[in-house]
Amino acid sequence: MSRIVAVAPVLPRHAYPQSQIADELADILTTDPARRVLLKRLHASSGIDTRHLAVPLERYRTLGGFDETNALALSTGLDLAERAVRAALAAAGLEPADVDHLMLTTVTAIGAPSIDAMLVDRLGLRPDVTRLPSFGLGCAGGAAGLARVHDHLSGHPDQVAVLVSVELCSLTLQRDDDSTANLVASGLFGDGGAAVVMAGSGRVAPRAASGPARRTWTAAPRVVGSRSVLYPGSADALGWQVGSSGLRIVLSGGLPDVVRAHVADDVKALLTAQGAVPDDVATWLVHPGGPKILDAVQDALDLPHGALARSWANLARAGNLSSASVLHVLADGMADTPPPGALGVLAAFGPGVGVELVALRWPSDEHPSDEEGVA
Repeated sequence: MSRIVAVAPVLPRHAYPQSQIADELADILTTDPARRVLLKRLHASSGIDTRHLAVPLERYRTLGGFDETNALALSTGLDLAERAVRAALAAAGLEPADVDHLMLTTVTAIGAPSIDAMLVDRLGLRPDVTRLPSFGLGCAGGAAGLARVHDHLSGHPDQVAVLVSVELCSLTLQRDDDSTANLVASGLFGDGGAAVVMAGSGRVAPRAASGPARRTWTAAPRVVGSRSVLYPGSADALGWQVGSSGLRIVLSGGLPDVVRAHVADDVKALLTAQGAVPDDVATWLVHPGGPKILDAVQDALDLPHGALARSWANLARAGNLSSASVLHVLADGMADTPPPGALGVLAAFGPGVGVELVALRWPSDEHPSDEEGVA
């Protein structure tokens, strides 16, 4: 098993009320009065109060082509990644040289070398750090990243790994497209990132970890299982069309129905491996893909009122941050300090359509973490 020692969510400094973003984008995306009305209605019904953007709102009128927007995504993404990783390492009482493995997930910043490679010099990571950049998992990337880092640490139990997510969704805006899918996307996705420090079962807290850093190790939940499933015949429900103008959203109105039809069986399969059922879950950490996605999960799993409160709160304060969103929800879940021995389920949906599920277990009184150990 591996432990999630610290999570650091980050957001760009340019923050705007949803209504102000709607007014600005209505002028950019369409001249059709009916489409403007639709855009504003979609923005208003998104469940979002505020979104953070990579650049000032007025700049979206004058942004150039894909070369300019992707360059901005890489530079802004690198800054966000640096902030997130530094904050997560500090919370864990670790230094950059302690990191053995680094995984990046993004679906909005394309580069070779990728952002993880650029982080090595920026942060002062060891040159022999192993890296795994991931592109294409979309909103599921944060959950999948936790699972894949856990897989790595299962084979390298003495190591420390960092998962970093950066998403600059606003820079994918297609200004020549007033399709309903693009109008929905323009009101749903925001910009942000997160970093997660994870430690293998054989890695103990460093001597430098004292005070709050010590508590992060003491209370660290363990990854105890994961599940990845692709739903056949749903590839056209969510994703990107990649072309000369960049990344054009593919977003079907039937996506919530796909989630509703499948998620309960997959969650039950995840929990069965832990000898548990949905009623045993104390903490639900679900990607805030939008109001209809959260309603679909709530309905399919017959969850009690308030079970997805963290997801709704994250949606309201930042919008859908693609792969980073579920990590923001995870940060809130860890801050809430679930009761000893609590079981958690983290879930996110991405292009495929696929679901990524992670089962978490918080330390119990009977099985305390190995917080007494120091390195």
